[in-house]
Formats: sequence, C-alpha cells, structure tokens
Amino acid sequence: MADVIMPKMGDAMTEGKVLNWKKRPGDPIAKGEAIAEIETDKVNVDIEAEEGGVLLEILVDEGKSAPVGASIAVIGAPGQKVQPRPLSVPAAQPAPAPAPVAAGPARPTSAPPAAAPTEATDRLKVSPLARKLAAEHAIDLATVRGSGPDGRITKEDIEALIAIGTRPKPTPSPAAPPTAPSGPDVESVPLSRIRQTIGRRMTESKQQAPHFYVTAEVGMDEALRVRQQLNETLEDRGKVSVNDFVLKAASLALRKFLNLNSSLADATVRRFRRINMALAVALPEGLIAPVIHDCDRLTLAEIAVRAKDLGERARSGHLRPEDLEGGTFTVSNLGMFGDVDSFVAIINPPHTGILAIGKAMPRAVVRGGQIAAATTMKITLSADHRVTDGAEAAQYLNEVKRLLENPLLLVL
Repeated sequence: MADVIMPKMGDAMTEGKVLNWKKRPGDPIAKGEAIAEIETDKVNVDIEAEEGGVLLEILVDEGKSAPVGASIAVIGAPGQKVQPRPLSVPAAQPAPAPAPVAAGPARPTSAPPAAAPTEATDRLKVSPLARKLAAEHAIDLATVRGSGPDGRITKEDIEALIAIGTRPKPTPSPAAPPTAPSGPDVESVPLSRIRQTIGRRMTESKQQAPHFYVTAEVGMDEALRVRQQLNETLEDRGKVSVNDFVLKAASLALRKFLNLNSSLADATVRRFRRINMALAVALPEGLIAPVIHDCDRLTLAEIAVRAKDLGERARSGHLRPEDLEGGTFTVSNLGMFGDVDSFVAIINPPHTGILAIGKAMPRAVVRGGQIAAATTMKITLSADHRVTDGAEAAQYLNEVKRLLENPLLLVL
C-alpha cells in the first residue's frame, strides 16, 4: 500500500489544488501512469503513480487544496482494505494570503451569467495545452463549452473544433453599424495564482536583495558559424540554439565564480558545488523556470535536448517536481521576442544572480580603426550586492564573453 503525495513543485510551493482525478477508486493503475491533475502556484501538472496497483481511496476531492507532502490518495493491491486515518487536510484549507489588492473571487464552478459579457477568459477552467492551442488557432475560449470536470476546457475540446474548421466565435455582419461595448468601462481581472506568486516573489527579491547590473557586448559571428556546422551534423532533436550556447558558457563560467552560484541564508553564503541552470520559460499564465541539472557537465547537444524537453513539458503542463527544484542560477532570454536589444532581470530568489540575454543583431563595430559589420549580443547580469560586487560580476561576464567568442571551447 502506498500513499499518493502532494508534490513540491519548486522551492516556494506550500500547497496544491486537485483539479481532477483521472482515476476513480477501484481503477487499475500502472506505474508512471497519470492519476490526477493538480494546480500549483506555478503550473498545472499531472501526478504520476510511483507504484502500480489499484486506486483504493481518494483523500482530497477535486477542487480542494492540500499542503505539500500531504497524502491525497492511496494505491494498493486489489481488495486491500484502507485503515481509517485522520484527515491529512483541513476541511477548509486557505491558500497563502497574497497582498489584498491581488485577492480575487474563487474560480467559477459554472459558466458566467449573460449579464457579464466581459468576464476574462483566463478565469475559465482551461488546461494549459488547451489555452495554447486556442491561442494558436484564434479560438475564443469564452464561447467554448468544456467537457471536463466542472466544465473545464480540455485539449480534446479545442482539437475537435480545429478538426471541423469551426470557430465558435460569432462573426458580426460587415454591414452592421459599430456599437458601443456593453458593460462597465473598466474590467477587473483577478490575478491568477501564478501571477500572485510571481508578484510576491519578485517584490520580495527587489525589497530584500540590493540589485546591481553589469552589461557586456559579445561578438557572436564565430558562435553562429559553429552552430550552423553543428546543426548540419546533428539530428533535429539535438540541434542547438543560441540559447544553448549561452547556457553552456554561463554554466562553465560559474566554475570560476562560485560566489555567483550561491544563495544567502542567515548571513551565510551557501556556495553550491553543482551548477543547475534555471531556464526562464514564458507561459500564457506567467513565467516559470525549470532546471537543467549539472548543466556545466553536459554537451551542447545534451543541453539542447533537455532545454527543448523542459520547454515542451512546461507548455503542456507535464513538468515533474524535480524539474523545478535545485536551481542555482537563472538565464532569461528575450532575444527571440522581436528586436529586444537588452534588458535587466529581477533575481530569482534565493539565487544570487540572473543573466539576461538580448537578441544577436548585426551592428557596426570598430576593428583596427575601421568600421565593420558584425553580429553582437548584449548580456546583462543582475546580482545581489550582499553577496558579490561589480568587479566580480564584470569578471564573470568577461569569462562568459570569452567562451562565446571562442565557441570551440564549448564544444570540446
């Protein structure tokens, strides 16, 4: 007999909500099979069974929350009896209290009334993958009838609409005169759990960690040439991106500057021996940072495969608890979002630093007294002044720059 435990998805998570059970008491379960979907302060994820057997009992109903580590179900052998146990979760488990301004009404359990046509679509019950598919195919979620528990919109609901080429959103007559929008002039949209968490953690970071910023410009022509050569020999899954080069260079440079691969706790700097790179991934619900463990020990192709896998599973809601744990440094890349030249990022607590990456762009540079064209990329380190200072930050950036401008050092 084994308990199904509410997992810890990230260092800051304290509780999770059961969105739906994929199995019912008496159903057989294979090891590794998804048995429930939970909502955390970061993402919606499936819980997989760590042992095979039969689902004997559900301890936390759909829509209820449970603290991290609490038992939410029991798996055992067919016919096995579950011993009576005290409830591991209070009947009314409150969520962590955000700032009053971020508080909002609970998720609706039925479709919004007709008198509220401006109800925000992100208040609907929608799986992350369904929301992504709807955005890609211009489907208005507010007009979709969900087939999941409590009307939750699933991936299958969106795929069905895509398959028949239907758009549930009505098309107004082109001859119809424009009409003023109905409802109030201002729409109040409660913050989602992930946005509340981001707001709370980023506010704490800016208030507690004295940030400072150092920027360097990196020549990327040689790295782009080596990347092209590598990708001509690698399979599609292992093809490397500019960001993979950055992850490798940033992690190797941390070997020489362990102060930046650390966290501060009770006036003590905890320097980590392992270099686990948190990779910022943008989702419709907000930003999360899954972790590539031991990034400095991986080849570029291995980093590429793991980064792609984490990104795909983050967007589909299939991250595992270990994917969000153990990060020691963060890389955030906005270079793929248009012509973002450079930016400064807020430190992801409890880390000491975060590296912000802009787009590699053609620019005019001076070489040997002559103006020439070159592709350069700006990188900006945000660091905690309690742990490090400008001189060390500059030396770290110079090492990252040296590695990127000599990319064969990243391949060997």
